[in-house]
Amino acid sequence: MKATTCNCKFILQLQLSSNLYPLSISRQINFPLLHQRRPRLRFTDSTDGSRGTILAVRGGERVHVSGWDEKPYEILDNGKKAYLDEADIVTFLDPPKDLIPLDPSSYNPAAYLWKKIEDIPEERRYRLLELLNPRLISRAWQIAGTRYEDPKLVKKTASKLCSEDGGMLEYYDCRTSGGSMPIAWINIFKKAIFSCKDGKTYGRFIGGSFLSAFANSLCPLYFEVRQVKEVMLTEQPCDLAYDFGDGLLDLEEYPQGFPRPVKHPYPFSDQVVLYIRHLGPGVLVGQAWQEGKALEQVPQKLCGEILMVKDNVALS
Repeated sequence: MKATTCNCKFILQLQLSSNLYPLSISRQINFPLLHQRRPRLRFTDSTDGSRGTILAVRGGERVHVSGWDEKPYEILDNGKKAYLDEADIVTFLDPPKDLIPLDPSSYNPAAYLWKKIEDIPEERRYRLLELLNPRLISRAWQIAGTRYEDPKLVKKTASKLCSEDGGMLEYYDCRTSGGSMPIAWINIFKKAIFSCKDGKTYGRFIGGSFLSAFANSLCPLYFEVRQVKEVMLTEQPCDLAYDFGDGLLDLEEYPQGFPRPVKHPYPFSDQVVLYIRHLGPGVLVGQAWQEGKALEQVPQKLCGEILMVKDNVALS
């Protein structure tokens, strides 16, 4: 079915009255009403929960729509729900050409993205794995890089295991943005992060399919989590590094049911490091590099960027 074209003009004014991230964007768009994406952006104030103002102009008549009257979703023609906060993130990562900030230097893109992820209930954040295509996952990595320009935002973390509050075990659902991985199930997989009594944090990759269960026990792909400030090759800022080493971690304890560490298969045994940026509460984005043991070896990306969303159901 063809999407019908609407000649209506929409003027959207977005304001975030937060003392942390002042922001003002406006746009005027003529667009086809595609059910896949509605060009709608709004903010929730971080202090009083007020909504942005939306003005719809139809034949000269202006209608004020209160954010409090809005439902968090719209019903599509096929009866499915399209949640608006998730749609806002997709629109922000892949904006229409008419969406131009009044002053690009007046706001921080990572701050907006963080706030929109925060607005999504924890039990719905997994939908980002379905909605963000490979190009948008790579775009999310780029936008996360602007977070380091804000001294207040850079102190926030996506995971309790990376904060002073601590934690014991977290699971994440992960998806790469493409590239040929040496193990097929690594393109869509789970990740576990856990802390030990030695004060260090470790993790492992876990295959998501039935056929990968055997591989999980043979090569559990453990890594050590380290705090770093930049990607070694590109010198781009980041928060963490997952250092795979040779896989033979000397762990005194690990979560119940986890196999013992064994030596990694190639290429994970060839100095593979996954660099991580915090994107929002419970959401991370990373780049995997095969840095190589040989001095003459040229480091290369192991795959595209990786989106990671915390699984809040796994431990409930």
